[in-house]
Amino acid sequence: MGADHGKRTYDRVLLKISGEALMGDLGYGLHPPTVQRIAKEVESVRDLGVEICMVIGGGNIFRGLQGSAQGMERTTADYMGMLATVMNALAMQSALEELGIHTRVISAITMNEVAEPYIRRRAVRHLEKKRVCIFAAGTGNPYFTTDTAATLRASEMNCQAIFKGTKVDGVYDKDPEKHDDAVRYDRVSYDEVLQKHLGVMDASAIALARDNDLPIIVFSLDEPGGFRGILAGQGTFTQVGD
Repeated sequence: MGADHGKRTYDRVLLKISGEALMGDLGYGLHPPTVQRIAKEVESVRDLGVEICMVIGGGNIFRGLQGSAQGMERTTADYMGMLATVMNALAMQSALEELGIHTRVISAITMNEVAEPYIRRRAVRHLEKKRVCIFAAGTGNPYFTTDTAATLRASEMNCQAIFKGTKVDGVYDKDPEKHDDAVRYDRVSYDEVLQKHLGVMDASAIALARDNDLPIIVFSLDEPGGFRGILAGQGTFTQVGD
C-alpha cells in the first residue's frame, strides 16, 4: 500500500455510477453480488487514503423521464426517481458497512429515519473522518439529473475530480459496442463533449463542471481494480477537461 499511496493523484473524489450498474445481469432492480463487488472497489480506493463520496442513479428502479413519457406528470415522476436513488444508496451503504467502512447516506429530501439531511459542513466533516458519503435524492429538485447532482456535490465538497464509472473504458467518438472503428479519446474538452454530443453527462452537468474547472474521469466499472488503478496513475480512461 505504501508505494501506491505515494503515487496517489487525488485526495478527494466523487464516484458517479448509474443505477443500472447495480443490476448485474438482471433486467431490473439490485444484484447483491454486483453491489458487493463495487463496494470492494470503493474499499480498495479508500485504503489508499482517498476520501470518497458517491452519487448513484436510480434507473434500475425508476427513471423520471421514462415515467413522464408514459403520461405521468414530470415533477411526480422525477421525485419517484429521486426515491429510487435513496434505495440504491442504502443498498451500497449496507455493502460498504459489511466491509467495515463507516458510511453516511445523505439525502437532498428530508427523511430522517433513513438518511441524514444534506448539510454541507457536516458532509465535509464526514469525509475528513474518512467516512464514505453517499449523496442521494439528486439535487432535491425535479428536472435535474443525477449527473448534475454529482457535479454539484463534487463542487460543494471541493472534490478534485468526478470518476464516472461506465460499461466502457472511456469516451469514444461513436458507440464502441456498435462500431468496430470507434476511437477512444485520451482527453477531450468540455466544449467538445457538448458540441459533439458525446453523451458523457447531460449538458447542464458538463457546463457546471466546466465553470468549476472540475475534471471528469470516464472509466470502466466492469474492469476489476480499474478505479484504484487510475488513482495510482495507471489504467485506461478518458479525461474530460480543458
